[in-house]
Amino acid sequence: MPVHASSPAPQATGPLFVVFNLGSGAGDAEGARLAIEQACASAGRQLHLLGVDDPRRLATIARDAVQRAQAVQGVVVAAGGDGTLNAVAQAVLGSGCAFGVLPQGTFNYFGRTHGIPQDTAMAMQLLLHAPVQPVQVGLVNDRVFLVNASVGLYPRLLEEREGWKSRFGRSRLVAFGAGAATLLRGYRSLRLQIEVQGQTRRVRTPTLFVGNNPLQLEQLGFPQAQDVAQGALAAIALRPVSRWTMLWLMLRGAFGQLGQADQLLSIACTRLQAGLGWPQTARHIKVATDGEVLRMRLPLVFRVAPEPLWLIRPPA
Repeated sequence: MPVHASSPAPQATGPLFVVFNLGSGAGDAEGARLAIEQACASAGRQLHLLGVDDPRRLATIARDAVQRAQAVQGVVVAAGGDGTLNAVAQAVLGSGCAFGVLPQGTFNYFGRTHGIPQDTAMAMQLLLHAPVQPVQVGLVNDRVFLVNASVGLYPRLLEEREGWKSRFGRSRLVAFGAGAATLLRGYRSLRLQIEVQGQTRRVRTPTLFVGNNPLQLEQLGFPQAQDVAQGALAAIALRPVSRWTMLWLMLRGAFGQLGQADQLLSIACTRLQAGLGWPQTARHIKVATDGEVLRMRLPLVFRVAPEPLWLIRPPA
């Protein structure tokens, strides 16, 4: 994604501060840890491995890693799924530190978009030798999202998917089955008032989805993937439909044909404001950012971050 950086790229040759989420994905955590340690030892790079055994401490550990890295011109690395990468990126953005990722999750959209392999040993070699480059970040009410942010049905789907994961494990098939079960139980639509490029419109929709990841949008079949690659966000709203039509749309998304559906409204933009319309008066709403669900104050402002995230990645 083309990003205009106002400050020079940080150095990426200092110690590595790796925030390692032991609960991300279904891989071998101990094997990943060993690969990280061996790669740093072979390269003569100092390593500080900060394990996360309680997800509630992830944000605190990420902030601590940034503070320690700032003192020695170090690199902050996130090892985990997209949710872990999101939490660490939130702490790194604007810190002046270089950011590295070791993808360990199920989908790994961020890492795959930027050419970072899921194999830990291969990702470590890239992390130790690749250049630092600016990449685009999305914000919703100043909360980072690397892949997407959404309200409505999608946050509910993510919450209910966690129950399926605890019973059946982490896989794309389990995620699809959980989504189908959620849709078949029914849902309610939101009445949103959306402002984009100075124009305001009222929209009734089960979910508003704002994407910042060209790979995910391309795989779903949205032409706005190209706009995101050129520095925009892709805002997508679904018209109210029956639960069976919703399930059919989910199947179309699995085959990369969702962008062709007549039931969707989509637009590329760099800023979008969304509030609850008539007659809803709630002050907060659940928002999903890169798979993590939290409550945010209305109205929501989605925008491209004014500064980039300095990511260690292969040359574009």
